[in-house]
Amino acid sequence: MADDNPAIIHHVSIGTNDFDKASAFYDAVLTSIGARRVLEFPGAVAYGKTFPEFWVHGPLDGQPAAVGNGTHFCFIAPSQEAVQAFYDAALAAGGTGDGEPGPRPDYGPDYYGAFVRDLDGHKIEAAVATTG
Repeated sequence: MADDNPAIIHHVSIGTNDFDKASAFYDAVLTSIGARRVLEFPGAVAYGKTFPEFWVHGPLDGQPAAVGNGTHFCFIAPSQEAVQAFYDAALAAGGTGDGEPGPRPDYGPDYYGAFVRDLDGHKIEAAVATTG
């Protein structure tokens, strides 16, 4: 990774109990922020714009996937319209709303985001990138 890369995380992974449904969900939702499948293996798929940043797969230990209490994943959206599209796509794909699109002044003066739960109950978010 280059020293000028502003990211601090290489990738994250979430577990699913139904890979086919979960990958179809993320196929539908992540296009709203300009992401796509960039890598896949049997039972695992990675999404990103250029490189595999967000992985979905069954747990490697063979146990059921579980949701982390207090854990969520936020995706950078290019605009407020993309945040709305993310939210709408997630609901249309079977997700559950967990915070409609809108300003979040408690998170910062220019913060705009939306929260949903995916089909396994993971909390995901899309937010417009802000500075400061």
